[in-house]
Amino acid sequence: MSLFLDIETDYSQQITVIGFYERSHGFVQLVAPRISRTSLLRSLPKVERLYTFSGHCFDLPHIRNELGLNLRTRFKSIDLRYACKEVGWTGGQKAIEDLLGIRRKLPGVDGRYAQYLWHCHSVYGDEDALQQLLLYNREDVMNMVRIRAALRKAGILS
Repeated sequence: MSLFLDIETDYSQQITVIGFYERSHGFVQLVAPRISRTSLLRSLPKVERLYTFSGHCFDLPHIRNELGLNLRTRFKSIDLRYACKEVGWTGGQKAIEDLLGIRRKLPGVDGRYAQYLWHCHSVYGDEDALQQLLLYNREDVMNMVRIRAALRKAGILS
């Protein structure tokens, strides 16, 4: 079984959303201020593999530093960004999605805009901004499933 994980952060680089998906467990999002080491540990399914995109240099260090939890020791961690490079697919996740023909409901939204959406929610109580942020995070996570499938088809991942 495999887990796909992505985080969002605010302008101060504090985690605002942790989204993850595992087939039998479904899709889960933890949203600040209800993000803690305990809440994450209770929510994570027991699986062998963890997939992220640029997670080895962003998501997982943030989780380790902020929550004191090293997911790379808990799971066999695969960063899809590096797997994509093996087939010559370069760029960020959105560039890889474009290459593979994966479309988004929120085209043009990126990590910087996600921080703005959190700001609108946390400062002004904008619930629409929060819903957009959660959809953006969900698309990041679920599109990793598609990227992994394309990598498997290309013979890169088993």
